[in-house]
Amino acid sequence: MTDTIDTLLAGYDAQLRRAPSTLPAGVRCERDGPLLRMVGHARGFVISPRDLGLSGGDLDRLIVRQRDYFAERGEAVDWRTRRHDTPPDLGDRLQAAGFVPGGTETVLLGRAVDTAADPVLPAGVVLRSVADEADIRRIAMMEAGVWGMGWRELHDFLIGRIAAAPDDIVVLVAEADGEVVSAAWLVLSPGSDFAGLRGGTTVPAWRGRGIYRALVAARARLAVARGITYLHVDASQDSAPTLQRLGFRAATTATSHLWTPPGC
Repeated sequence: MTDTIDTLLAGYDAQLRRAPSTLPAGVRCERDGPLLRMVGHARGFVISPRDLGLSGGDLDRLIVRQRDYFAERGEAVDWRTRRHDTPPDLGDRLQAAGFVPGGTETVLLGRAVDTAADPVLPAGVVLRSVADEADIRRIAMMEAGVWGMGWRELHDFLIGRIAAAPDDIVVLVAEADGEVVSAAWLVLSPGSDFAGLRGGTTVPAWRGRGIYRALVAARARLAVARGITYLHVDASQDSAPTLQRLGFRAATTATSHLWTPPGC
């Protein structure tokens, strides 16, 4: 694959915007026209291709069908769009159907080998690969404390992924004096040239000391060892500049559109 940004983005669209090869217990994918519904997590997810091939009333009916499907289940549903998706008014039509746009992140792409290195950690911080329930709970509790959210959804998501395909996810935790100060995970997609960098939250007292960069280097090194060529990250405005300094390139943006049942 030639490393122009357009070629990288085409690979991203073709290889990643599809159903996972292995699903956690109780989770399934259902096709509805050009898209996939993922059912069985705490909330539903819609996976859509770059070009839905629909417009106008046909697209509106497809959107409403997803909303009503999850309404019958009493569940929220997250439809993630990208800036380069077509038709270009997809986001507006989602909002008209009651989906609420969340924060927009920058999709960054880069070569794994360019950032793979021995992680450089602050004094007193150690890095471990973890998979047991107790450590995953500690990570989820740390994330919940930082972001002011419930911990259960992330805990269940990570436990489910590890149980379903332990070779396709590596969870790293950074600890100081036995306390979780940061965590991140590498998500592999079998049959793809890409692996995803997820997580990366650091508790406020430990920010600015290089832990985030160390977790990127460690996960990139793991990706290279697994034969992965490219990494992708949905980056916040805080982490995007750091990743771009490490050589990642902005390819597009991603925005979650969430519909929540009334009263939830």
